[in-house]
Amino acid sequence: MSRTSLISTAFDATSTAEDVVAGLDLADVRAIVTGATSGLGRETARALASTGAEVTIAVRNTDAGTEVANNIAATTGNGAVHVAYLELADPATITRFVDDWDGPLHLLINNAGIMASVLARTPRGWELQFATNHLGHFALAVGLHDALAAGAAERGEARIVALTSGAHMYSPVVFDDIHFTHRAYDPQLAYGQSKTANSLFAVEATRRWTADGIVANAVNPGGVSTGLQRDFTQDMKDHLDRLEAAGVFAYKSVQQGAATTLVAATAPEFANSGGRYLDDGNEAGTVPDDAELHGNSHAVKRWALDPDAAQKLWQVSLDLIHQY
Repeated sequence: MSRTSLISTAFDATSTAEDVVAGLDLADVRAIVTGATSGLGRETARALASTGAEVTIAVRNTDAGTEVANNIAATTGNGAVHVAYLELADPATITRFVDDWDGPLHLLINNAGIMASVLARTPRGWELQFATNHLGHFALAVGLHDALAAGAAERGEARIVALTSGAHMYSPVVFDDIHFTHRAYDPQLAYGQSKTANSLFAVEATRRWTADGIVANAVNPGGVSTGLQRDFTQDMKDHLDRLEAAGVFAYKSVQQGAATTLVAATAPEFANSGGRYLDDGNEAGTVPDDAELHGNSHAVKRWALDPDAAQKLWQVSLDLIHQY
């Protein structure tokens, strides 16, 4: 997928979530942030609440979620921060969440995820990283389509932000064996495949739903040290340390990592514009699928924006979630 021009903003790798939302009044906005008990999700929810938005944090641990919501309310002065239970690997909880949602929705931030975990499967046999990072968020967005369309009718647009990663460069979606039924399991390839799927979702959701006022963009937050890395092996940690020492990789703070999510969610440059991949607050350029990997690459492989793959993934995903 090629662009004649890339969307740029005033923000960069050093910008923080607070920088992005400074001066914004989103008191008429209703937002959902998944996985907001820690890390990027918590900072994203806090930044949105600081603008006056009504924020629902959708989390597995509601006790931790309540603690975070109370802290956000206390630090922002915004009491409209709610907690709802959501387990993305369990379709039944997604159905309950959607059924319980009432009224319009303006922002859906698909932030939650797991990374580089050992091989695990859901009761339905789905590989857990793909099930959590992509299928759960896909089912959530499809279920909330009408609420997003109602939000777009109110404000002229509704936005979905899908958190992807530079790790998408490790793998396309391998349609012949998505769930590692036949091929040897590799946690990095599984994670990379799920992150490519997040980007492809943004492409196809935008194609299908633009007429409803809904657009979706994919966001690479960059390297941020959070609980997401809890399953890293020592070799993975040592590799990142070597890249950092060599100057080809740099960790961001959590506040800096959340900034690009807020750009996709609120910046006027991305109003009614979707199917794009953002990095460091700006749209990233594409590189060939066989491009050499670099530790701090600020680009997107073509396979993560391929419209044909995006349409195929959408149908595969629908077939999977409609089986149950």
